[in-house]
Amino acid sequence: MHFAELPDVRAAAAADARCISDDAVALNNGEFAARVRSVAGLLAQRGVRRGDVVATLLPNRVELVLTLFAAWRLGAAVTPINPALTDSEAAYQLEDSATRLVVVDNRPSPAGTADALDVADLWTWEETSLDDDPSVLDADGLALLIYTSGTTGKPKGVMLDHANLTAMCEMALASFEFDGSDHCLLVLPLFHVNGIVVSVLTPLLAGASTTIAGRFSPDRFFADVERCRPTYFSAVPAIYAMLSNLPESVRPDTSSLRFVICGAAPMPAELIERFERRYGVVLVEGYGLSEGTCASTVNPLSGVRKPGTVGLPMPGQTVELVDPDGNRVPAGESGEVVIAGPNVMRGYLNRPGETAKTVVDGWLHTGDVGRFDEDGYLVLVDRVKDMIIRGGENIYPKEIESVLYQHPAVLEVAVVGRPHEVYGEVPVGYVSLREPAGATVEELLEHARAHLSKYKVPVELTLLESLPKNSVGKIDKPTLRSSFATTV
Repeated sequence: MHFAELPDVRAAAAADARCISDDAVALNNGEFAARVRSVAGLLAQRGVRRGDVVATLLPNRVELVLTLFAAWRLGAAVTPINPALTDSEAAYQLEDSATRLVVVDNRPSPAGTADALDVADLWTWEETSLDDDPSVLDADGLALLIYTSGTTGKPKGVMLDHANLTAMCEMALASFEFDGSDHCLLVLPLFHVNGIVVSVLTPLLAGASTTIAGRFSPDRFFADVERCRPTYFSAVPAIYAMLSNLPESVRPDTSSLRFVICGAAPMPAELIERFERRYGVVLVEGYGLSEGTCASTVNPLSGVRKPGTVGLPMPGQTVELVDPDGNRVPAGESGEVVIAGPNVMRGYLNRPGETAKTVVDGWLHTGDVGRFDEDGYLVLVDRVKDMIIRGGENIYPKEIESVLYQHPAVLEVAVVGRPHEVYGEVPVGYVSLREPAGATVEELLEHARAHLSKYKVPVELTLLESLPKNSVGKIDKPTLRSSFATTV
C-alpha cells in the first residue's frame, strides 16, 4: 500500500475512529480522509503536480500532516522546514529543493522564493472532485526531502522515497509491537524524520492514532499525558532530563504508557534508570540517521534492554563496523558504523559526489564510531564528524564559524561542543581578532544572532590571542575541548 492510500483505507475500515488531533483540531478517520482530498484539490488548483516539491513552514499542527498526505496523493514530495529558521536559512532550503508551493502560518514566503499558501486556507477549500488515484503512484517516488547540515555547513536534502518510509514503518511496527489500540503523543518537531515516521506514519499505519502536543514544556507535559492517555511517546535526552528534574512533588499518572522511546542523541544510562525508576515507564533507546529514514538499532521492547547501548539492529537492516579502508573490523574492536537495508536513502539532492562518499556499494557510512558488545548490542563510542547535538538538534560548527568569519574583526574562529547536563551539548566558540580591541564578545554574538537560529548561537565566546594549532598548522579542536572534557 502506498502511503497516499492510507487515509482512504483507514476511513473505509473505521470512519468514526479517532485519527489525529492537536490543541485546536480533532479529526476521525473519515474527516481526515475527506480533508486530505480537499487539501490535495487545493494544492492541485495552485499548480502542484506529480514530481513537484511542497514545503511546510509550520509549527507542529494537524495541517502539516494534512499537507503531507495531500501532496503524496498528487505524487508530490514534501520538505518540512524548521519554523525557527531565519528567512535566509529557510530561503536556502526552498531554493535548493526547487519548491513550487510553501504552506506558511501568517508569514510570507521567505525572500519570495516560492508561491505561499496560508495554512488557514486549508480549511476554506471544499472542492473535492479531484481526478486522482493514489493507488497508481510508484513506491520509488520521492516522498520527503529532509534537510540535514553537512560538514561544509550547507544543509543537504536527504531524499527518502515511499519505499524507504514503508520499510522503516514496518520495521518500527515489528520492533515496538504496535496495534490499533496504541495512541502516540507527539512532542518532537515534524521537520525531523523521527517525528514524522515514529509519531505519525507508524501509528497511522498500525490503525492507531496520534495527538500532536503543543510546544514542549515540562510544566504542562504530564498534564497532556494524563489528559490524552497515550500508550507511548518519542523524545530526546534533553526532554527526559528536564522531566527527571521536575520537583519531587510532581507525581503524574503514567499508567497509560506501555513504553517511551529515546533517540537523536546518546542518553546516559544513569538518566535512563532515573527516569524509569521515577515514573515507572520502560524507556527504550535507539539509534539512526535521517539518511537511514530514522532508526537502525533499538533496545528490544520484549527482551533484554541494555542502557548504555543503542540496542540491536532492527529487522531488515544489517549493521556492521568497518575500518577507514572499508574492511570489517575484528570482533570487539571499534569501527565506523555502516548500515544496509531498504531504509537507506536514495541520496542527497543534487549532490552526487557527497552521495557517493556516504553510500558505498549500498552501505550507508554514518560517520559514527561504535563497537558491538558480547551480545551484539551497539555501543556508540564517538563521532567522526564534529557535529554538536543540542537537545536532539544537529548543529555543525562549520556553519557557525562561517558566520563569525564574516565579521570584519575576526581573524580565526573555532566552535566545539561543550557537555551540558540538560541539552547534552551546547556550542561554544573561540575567537582571535585581527586587532586586540577589534570587537567585543557581545558584538560578535549579536552578529551571530542576526544570521543564525537561536539554538545555533554559541552560548559562550572566548577571545584568545591566538588559537592552538596542531603539527600541520590546523586549529587544534581537541585541545580546546580538553578544557571541559570532564565537565557535566
